[in-house]
Amino acid sequence: MYLERIERLNPRLNAFVSVFHPVAAARAKDAQRRRSRDTLPRFHGVPIGIKDLNVVRWTVTRWGSRAVPHIPLPMDDYTVASLRRAGFVIVGKLATAEFGAMPVTEPDVHPPTRNPWSLAHSAGGSSGGSGAAVAAALLPVAQGSDGAGSLRIPAAFCHLFTIKPSRGRVRNQFGVSDDRILYTSGPITRSVDDAAAMLDAMAVPDRSFLDEARARPRRMRIKFVRRTPLCDTHPEIREALLRAVALLAQLGHDVEEGTLPDATVEEFLPLWQHQVAWTPFVRWNRTQPITRWLGEAGRRLRIEDVALLHDTLKARFTSALALADIWVTPTVPLPPPLIGAFANMSPPDAFAAAARLGAFTAVANVTGHPAASIPMGLTSDGLPMGMQLVGSPSGEGDVLALSHELEEAMPWRARRPPRLD
Repeated sequence: MYLERIERLNPRLNAFVSVFHPVAAARAKDAQRRRSRDTLPRFHGVPIGIKDLNVVRWTVTRWGSRAVPHIPLPMDDYTVASLRRAGFVIVGKLATAEFGAMPVTEPDVHPPTRNPWSLAHSAGGSSGGSGAAVAAALLPVAQGSDGAGSLRIPAAFCHLFTIKPSRGRVRNQFGVSDDRILYTSGPITRSVDDAAAMLDAMAVPDRSFLDEARARPRRMRIKFVRRTPLCDTHPEIREALLRAVALLAQLGHDVEEGTLPDATVEEFLPLWQHQVAWTPFVRWNRTQPITRWLGEAGRRLRIEDVALLHDTLKARFTSALALADIWVTPTVPLPPPLIGAFANMSPPDAFAAAARLGAFTAVANVTGHPAASIPMGLTSDGLPMGMQLVGSPSGEGDVLALSHELEEAMPWRARRPPRLD
């Protein structure tokens, strides 16, 4: 069913960059034959897509770019290996922004990834293929990664649930150990339960995230923020947030408005430039202009200066986040942009404009806190809105339990995008 739907609808969405049709079909049939065994993993036979920043054995990883060699590698990375052990059948690779650098998925190696809720609008990024595929029911769940909101932004734009785990909770896909890494892998799904179960498989926790998600949440101290210095929050998103936090108070939590420290785009920019610059095997003259601008500047930065900046920003926000069990914000202060909204801007202007989409999400990548995005309804134009929940360090259990409570109180799973058939 999924392979047929992908073949029919992906040319309109550009969610997949490659589909492993014969291999996936054969593995699905083999999974069906083995279903009578008692020791099968939880996700035995469930189809999944992998973001094209991750390595799947004997397939090409494009990184959303023509600037790296498109050579099949003979191994899975650590993230993919954990999902394969969990029983998933890998159906194909999902579209990403070039090197994951932008919050929209519009690389020049294929047409832009479109939002199933409105084909004129972006599905977000950089895990835009993951969001579009799950929203359009090309997959039941997908893997993605998040360096400044790259899971949460597509989830908000596509009316889905996601959780970015704490730094270090999921083993780095390449085995890199660095307490300043901004990005991590995570699930993007329709339900909290599915995301929690996927996180169990990816993180191998000392406790079950699915059990924690289903537990009744404790009474929590919740602070909410509706403003960002980078732009005005869209009025419909602001009003939806106020309705959601009023519901949290009705559910018995202690809710009050709070404030978080300000940070400018210029302060965050070197961290992002440094991360893009460390992409391996890049022929920078073949990258998109904004990627080249980021990467070439990042290669000139001193590692010790980037580390000091990271630690300074982390300390600034960690002390503020400690004042509540959960911080609630819009996931994104604006509705999904039109396809090509940043295409004709200079790289500095395009980055400044795109950074508004990550105004609320990037903080949790700097500090390493867990953060989820839950659907928060639709604008009057029919475009999805999302609400972000930021938990305490290693506090995925609280984030998932509160998300589950909200899923029951303001159910979102039945709401689907317009038919694409």
